[in-house]
Amino acid sequence: MTSEPDGWRAWLPSVSVTLALAIIFVVVLSIPLAVAADLGLTTGQLTGWIVALYGSSGVLTLVLVWRYRQPLLVTGNVFVLIFVASLGGQLSWSELIGASMLAGAAVLVLGLLRLTDRVAVWLPSPIVFGVLAGAVLDFFVGLFDALGGHLTMVGAALVAYLVGRRLLEPRVPAVLPALVVGLLAAWLTGGLEQPPARLTLPVPELIVPTLSVAAVLTATPVITVLIALQANAPSVVFLRNQGFDPPERPISIISGAGTVLASTFGPMGVSLSLPATALTAGADAGAWSTRHRAAALSGAVAMVVAVLAGYAAELEAFIARPLLVALIGMAVVGVFISALQQVVAGPLLLGPVFAFGIAISDLSLFGLGPFFWALVLGLTISRLVERDAWRALQDPARRSPTSA
Repeated sequence: MTSEPDGWRAWLPSVSVTLALAIIFVVVLSIPLAVAADLGLTTGQLTGWIVALYGSSGVLTLVLVWRYRQPLLVTGNVFVLIFVASLGGQLSWSELIGASMLAGAAVLVLGLLRLTDRVAVWLPSPIVFGVLAGAVLDFFVGLFDALGGHLTMVGAALVAYLVGRRLLEPRVPAVLPALVVGLLAAWLTGGLEQPPARLTLPVPELIVPTLSVAAVLTATPVITVLIALQANAPSVVFLRNQGFDPPERPISIISGAGTVLASTFGPMGVSLSLPATALTAGADAGAWSTRHRAAALSGAVAMVVAVLAGYAAELEAFIARPLLVALIGMAVVGVFISALQQVVAGPLLLGPVFAFGIAISDLSLFGLGPFFWALVLGLTISRLVERDAWRALQDPARRSPTSA
């Protein structure tokens, strides 16, 4: 730890980190834009989703930073966002909202009662990540479907992405040069529509949630684990390793309550994020005593995106859909790799692999789709066949949140 520097130079590391996170915010925006049509969203529903996704995280970040003066950056959980997007063909928009709100309530209760560790034993993260890997696979494959039909535009974006992976990451997400080059190629080949005529303020559309058995059993458990174990737990560990004292229980409570409230406009998970926390709480954010500034600035940027949500929602009609599909395929590569690593990391193997295989299938029994059966059968197989490995997961050293 170093003493707090003086003058405008003290803000330079915070500004640098904020710019990197602003790029990530733009990249994440491509996910709701790409799946809006598949989910059957109106412009008002898409606008509301974007407002809630960025506005809730921005407000909660500023509240946490003001209260604790620590780099507690709250974001819309990308894993949850991608998982929700993959369920568009199985569940209605209102069902997804209901399942997301219930997951937020579950995270809230777990935080209040300090039961998160028990969930880690009852619903092991490798099985959840097996389901997630299956959910993400379709988006990754969609990249190559788009490439086959639009070689010039998507091919240029893909080359830029690979070059970015080699030369720019981790400081700059490789999807950013892919977006820039893809838009340029689309413009040169006539793949862009007329841009929006004027900037519009967001007009979000409030949705009445639906609590269906299929949605609750399929989506709620996965969203709950992704918020509590995949996002909050490892972020808290990282903060502690950096010398901070994160308020673990309030973080869980705010994540749960934030998810419930924000999901009234669109399904999501409100949580800390390990990659974002690593930026705002790590050495790149400057002196230890000023790192909270990077989180505060990033929260303010998220609120700006929320204010511009009406304009952002209109970009769906401006950017060629094949390019959006390709961009989301590139954006999920890191998620897909992370999920696969968890599937094969052990000590559970058979259950997570079965969960992955079932999740990418068309299995449907008793009105319930493949994601539900991936969870149920993956858990059952591991519990019955991998008993020693299951018991090993009950050892805190084997299920450390840093592995999530």
